[in-house]
Amino acid sequence: MDQIKKRLAALREEADEAHAKVEELSSKVKTLEQDNLTKEQEITSLSHKNQLLESEVEKLEGGIKDAKAQAEESGAHGQQNETLQRRLQLLEEEAEEADRNLREANDKLRQTDVKSGHYERKVQALESARDQWESKYEEMAKKYTDTKKELDDFVAEIGNI
Repeated sequence: MDQIKKRLAALREEADEAHAKVEELSSKVKTLEQDNLTKEQEITSLSHKNQLLESEVEKLEGGIKDAKAQAEESGAHGQQNETLQRRLQLLEEEAEEADRNLREANDKLRQTDVKSGHYERKVQALESARDQWESKYEEMAKKYTDTKKELDDFVAEIGNI
């Protein structure tokens, strides 16, 4: 009788531990899903920034072409040519800066994409672990119910004696 009570207590404790582990894993899954959502939002933001930088690069390249065309037309006008050359140099520097920003944004986008994939795999692993713990919890609950029924039957038999 004492052994059955001890076994029931052990099964209850094991079931409680399994339930606590399921809750902990569920919490971790939620946290990872939130991290994943944040990373996806960062990817979207970086993609938008990337598009803006690309359009700025195109605009600046158009400005460079215009400045070069104006510089060729004003070859006879020394001071005007000098001003255009300075403007062209500034536009080229801006284009290089925009290109550098674009490369950095692309690198961040790639890194974020890699991290996102990592977190997705991590979420899948945790969901699998959670499912295993839930299955074990259900199995332990069934064992507990069966053992309780056996104990009740045993107590009823002893009471009939």
